[in-house]
Amino acid sequence: MDRSNLGSRFALIVLAVGLAAWSAYPPGESIKLGLDLRGGSHLVLQVETDDALRAETGNDMDYVQQLLEDEGVTGVQVERTSDTSFKVTGVAPEKAEELKDSPFLKDTWDAQRSDGALVFTMRTLEENNLRDLAVRQALQTIRNRIDAFGVAEPVVHREGIGGDRIVVQMPGVDDPQRVKDLIKNTAFLELRLLREGTTEADSLEQLRAALGGTIPPDVEVLPQLVYDEARNVVGRTYLAVEQRQVVTGRDLKDARPSADDFNQPAVSFTLTREGGRKFADVTAANVGRRLAIILDNTVMSAPVIESRISDSGIIRGDFTQQEATDLVTVLKSGALPAGLTYLEDRSVGPTLGRDSIAQGQRAGLIGGLLVVLTMLVVYKLTGLNAVLALALNIVLIFGALAIFGATLTLPGIAGIVLTVGMAVDANVLVFERIREELRAGRTVKSAIVAGFSKALSSIVDGNLTTLIAAMFLFLFGTGPIRGFAVTLSVGILASVFTAVFVSRWIFDLLHARRPRVEKLSI
Repeated sequence: MDRSNLGSRFALIVLAVGLAAWSAYPPGESIKLGLDLRGGSHLVLQVETDDALRAETGNDMDYVQQLLEDEGVTGVQVERTSDTSFKVTGVAPEKAEELKDSPFLKDTWDAQRSDGALVFTMRTLEENNLRDLAVRQALQTIRNRIDAFGVAEPVVHREGIGGDRIVVQMPGVDDPQRVKDLIKNTAFLELRLLREGTTEADSLEQLRAALGGTIPPDVEVLPQLVYDEARNVVGRTYLAVEQRQVVTGRDLKDARPSADDFNQPAVSFTLTREGGRKFADVTAANVGRRLAIILDNTVMSAPVIESRISDSGIIRGDFTQQEATDLVTVLKSGALPAGLTYLEDRSVGPTLGRDSIAQGQRAGLIGGLLVVLTMLVVYKLTGLNAVLALALNIVLIFGALAIFGATLTLPGIAGIVLTVGMAVDANVLVFERIREELRAGRTVKSAIVAGFSKALSSIVDGNLTTLIAAMFLFLFGTGPIRGFAVTLSVGILASVFTAVFVSRWIFDLLHARRPRVEKLSI
């Protein structure tokens, strides 16, 4: 056997095990515990991607309307026909051809003439891209909001590949309802002018009558909640606001908690340079009119424009201080691109988590002792080799979990317990091969060399197929399943290293000290 590299191999083993032990110590602080072990909330949300399609369609409808108005085209009506289509009527054929070839529209929409109207239909590729973008934006926005809230070590990920579901795990959360409200609140900010000649109405019928019996297509009716002194909703009024947005949350530069003129909690906001320019132009041209400040299609306040306003404003809405703070968090993290629906909502208490840890430790200890006893009974002193490899394997697993910041879950503990049994599987293959070679009359040295050489292909094949299965569990599974996949994968890699590399080094070290070994206790 080659003795020249025993020292370098030993240095590599010491380095790997030392790094793992240092990273994993102390285990209670270095290993992140999952929701089922620490307690907290587990949510599965579905992104309503149709909302994003409607918003995109609405934006392009506004673009077409504005484009035609800027060119002096009158008598044109732009009407939505579905979430992904709209039609333009009253436009001359030559102008319709120009509109079809507009650089802003032609990459997104297919345009066809039908019954005198120009019908725009969103292309399938663009629709799929918008749905995917909506989920990715929602994922980032939710992550920003949770981070701003201060949840320690949250897990936020997309379920599956290309899916519209988002899994959120928040260990240690003691107020899950507040976090749920923070996550789901769209907080889409809009500033729109009220329709001239109208005011609040107690019912839709009153407002419709004030508008002449019908609601014009460029007007939208929105509610404003009415609160009593205890902040209970006691009613609502209705306002007619123009469809066109003065500025939106996309123009927001900053938001912060503040107080209004009556020292009540409110939210101050600052606009970007471009948003401030638009805001200044509109307020300068509409002094004396009322401006509705709208959050999620609800009017929060509608003050009168008393003078030109450049780049800032204030949102009043009978907030508590906590609600104002949460609104700032939501506004600064960005508006969700689409609505969210809760598909699953469950909470785990910390007591149950501690019980799970205790049971997992008990299972791991019993399983480990049974494996150690089996190896010593079946393989005698050679079994100590496998026992040492098993101990190092466990250190490497926890070290890897700490280094990569992986979260340990209850299924993850099950993966570790499973790995304890699998960790000696490679040793069993090698030891049985060595036994066969010894029975065939080979010397101890040649039997060991042949045993490792002939067992290697079986070891690689068995562990590689298991690793591939774990990879698919990680890619397509949710939180607990992914936790199992992570610990299983780490355990497989660690067991191959300890069983093949470390175990072989132990054999080589013993025979380097005793060159003429004629019998092996196996």
